[in-house]
This record gives sequence, C-alpha cells and structure tokens, in this order.
Amino acid sequence: QVQLVESGGGLVQAGGSLRLSCAASRRTFSRSAMGWFRQAPGEEREFVAAIRWIEGSTYYADFVKGRFTISRDNPNNTLFLQMNSLKPEDTAVYYCAAADTRTYGAIDRLERFNYWGQGTQVTVSS
Repeated sequence: QVQLVESGGGLVQAGGSLRLSCAASRRTFSRSAMGWFRQAPGEEREFVAAIRWIEGSTYYADFVKGRFTISRDNPNNTLFLQMNSLKPEDTAVYYCAAADTRTYGAIDRLERFNYWGQGTQVTVSS
C-alpha cells in the first residue's frame, strides 16, 4: 500500500504564494502520473494539475494556468505544487493523488487516480 502525505498548506493573503509538497511512502511505486486536486466546502473535488511521472508532461486546470506550477523530484519521490498569485477562491483542501500503471483514463479525472493523501488546507484571505 502506498501512502501519500501532503504538507505546506496554510493561511496566506491574496496575491501571496504557497508551496505544497507530497511525499510517497514507497520509492519503488510504479506510478504513471501524480496530481493535485482540491475541494472547497460544499463543492465537488476538482482537478488542479497533474504530471506524467516518467516523461514529465504537465497539465493544468484553466483557472490555475500561469499561476500554479506542478513539478516532481524523482530521486526524492516527492511531488510539488507551487502556487503564486493566490486568490480567495483558491481556498480549499488540496489533495495529492497518484495513479499506478493499472489505471487508465484522462489525467484530469479523479477516477484515473487510485491513491490519495489526507489533504492539506489552503486558506487565502482577501
């Protein structure tokens, strides 16, 4: 079983930045992709960004393009999300997710990912 642990959330003013990290418990985990999703109170969980683990191709939701950057550190088995120019509407619990080689489907869909972290709260004040 793979465990994903997020860190880096917190409270920030609008226009500020945060960097989220996600560490996977197993280095030999054969993942095809990792991503970030978020869920605001009363809302469904939504796609934020994803990266294909081997080749490094990245994908973003339209509402974060130009502001957020997803990256990975393969040797250290860690995923990052650099969030700049944060807005109050970015307030949500942010979840790290991983897809192993058994899953298929679009990389921006929840069902592609079969491992999830517990989430980290990001609050952006106006």
